[in-house]
Amino acid sequence: MPCDVTDEGQVQAAFDCFGTLDVLFNNAGMFGPQATIDEIALADWKQVVDVNLTGMFLCARAAFKQMRYQTPQGGRIINNGSISAHTPREGSTCYTTTKHGVSGLTKTITLDGREFGIACGQIDIGNARTDLVKNLEVTRAEHGLEPLPTMAVEDVARAVFHMASLPAEANVQSMMIMASKMPHIGRG
Repeated sequence: MPCDVTDEGQVQAAFDCFGTLDVLFNNAGMFGPQATIDEIALADWKQVVDVNLTGMFLCARAAFKQMRYQTPQGGRIINNGSISAHTPREGSTCYTTTKHGVSGLTKTITLDGREFGIACGQIDIGNARTDLVKNLEVTRAEHGLEPLPTMAVEDVARAVFHMASLPAEANVQSMMIMASKMPHIGRG
């Protein structure tokens, strides 16, 4: 369903289309400019924060409210974080900062949702072959850098499906899925 996640009215209208809601995969996001912090315009910063964090907040808030008051009560919210919340990539000030915020949002929803049967977890994805990663590849190529190790989007989809299909008494709080040859482990 098309929706501008930064627009509170559009988000609410999208959620009003559902009678009951079992799962939200909170996935909208953007990288923003690849630059050092002193080269980032405030407008670019605000745009990334609006999409990656405010958009996730608005969608999670709408889903939480629906799950809280529906019959039967409860559901599952899966937030798309990023490996950048653990190990940032150079030139990723906007993206990495928002993904740290997603981790805090996920943990808070987990706590607040317990009383209402709402489970919340986070999947941290590293280098799935999406348009976002393809755009990073273009910038890397312009700077003479090696291509990134990547993985199929379908592998991520299977991981999200696993999280979504668990019974109400089980939750994956945090899952990391990444391209096998990504330089996440052993960076230094």
